[in-house]
Amino acid sequence: MKQDVLIVGGGLNGPLLALALAQSGLHVLLVDKREKAALGDTFDGRSYALALASVRMLQALGLWHALQETSQPIQEIIAADGRAGDGPGPFWLHFQSDDIEESPMGYMVEDRVLRSVLLQALDQSDHVTVRYGTSITQQSPGQVVFFDGTSAQAQLIVGCDGRQSGVAARAGIKRVVKDYGQTALVCAVEHERPHHGIAHQVFMPPGPLAILPLLGNRSSIVWTERWDTADSIQALSDHDYLTVLKPRFGNFLGEISLIGQRYSYPLSLSLAEHYIAPRVALVGDAAHGIHPIAGQGLNLGLRDSAALAQVIVEARTRGEDIGAHDVLKRYEQWRRFDAVSLAFGTDTINRLYSNDSAVLRGLRTLGMGAVQALPGLRRRFIREAA
Repeated sequence: MKQDVLIVGGGLNGPLLALALAQSGLHVLLVDKREKAALGDTFDGRSYALALASVRMLQALGLWHALQETSQPIQEIIAADGRAGDGPGPFWLHFQSDDIEESPMGYMVEDRVLRSVLLQALDQSDHVTVRYGTSITQQSPGQVVFFDGTSAQAQLIVGCDGRQSGVAARAGIKRVVKDYGQTALVCAVEHERPHHGIAHQVFMPPGPLAILPLLGNRSSIVWTERWDTADSIQALSDHDYLTVLKPRFGNFLGEISLIGQRYSYPLSLSLAEHYIAPRVALVGDAAHGIHPIAGQGLNLGLRDSAALAQVIVEARTRGEDIGAHDVLKRYEQWRRFDAVSLAFGTDTINRLYSNDSAVLRGLRTLGMGAVQALPGLRRRFIREAA
């Protein structure tokens, strides 16, 4: 099999990159180790916060019209310091969509909805071939060998296969990894009162708690705890799990109940030392894994996909070899600063807020109050988040 581009990883970045390249006439092979039947369409609690930049990418690919009606606009963001059972502190940041030119600031999209739209688009594309339920055993520049002994060639191999990227490992790309000693507990809840499209981020001593609005009286929860505490909480029954969550969640939305499944993810900072190797490029978590404190992980990966697609298409238009080092270097130079700066920004925020120091708590409270009192600075934060 000969293709222009071979993409390894069928999560979200891989299919989006494949569709972007296919729109420009390139032939793409997408490899996913999961079987297609395993990609269900029932609500399981997982959702994503899409920034405006990601929405614009989906619009450019003709996918947003199928997502908009099932997505919840984020109209406001409230960030505050807090403790379980005590509620938020006296000062907080309040970001409103009305403060910027474009509104809303972003959208919450369920994993099952986004994945279903991507699968349908892949099925309808004449330029994308998908191999489900297969893995790669050997890799050399421009060629891979699959588990069943068959092989494929391409001008470029793209790793969209996560933090434990096999593409990166086989290409000899090393990683810098920092274990946070934290675990993200992820679930969804139904509540009595409407959320009015407001997203909440409460910074607690063990880690941040994000309450993100979904359609209807539902919210997505990303709840960070120390790893040993998180393991104990995750092992609880649904009733006992809610008992631990409620003091952290508060009662501002009334009674809450669990819906969908519960997940847990160990948190770490993971940065590839290089985003490229001979005829190899890395995208998304394969290149950088950051703390979910700002909810920007997927958005960062989508910006990678958009940038790499643009670099490849422009190179092809000029008659260049799309897998050549100088072409791939343009992608790495474009994306590395954004990813590294955001990774260290979220790392700094996590270290500053994930503690119970009285001195730091006072400084954090004053800082939030100062930013809230300065409209120009507040708008800069809002625009960056959007």
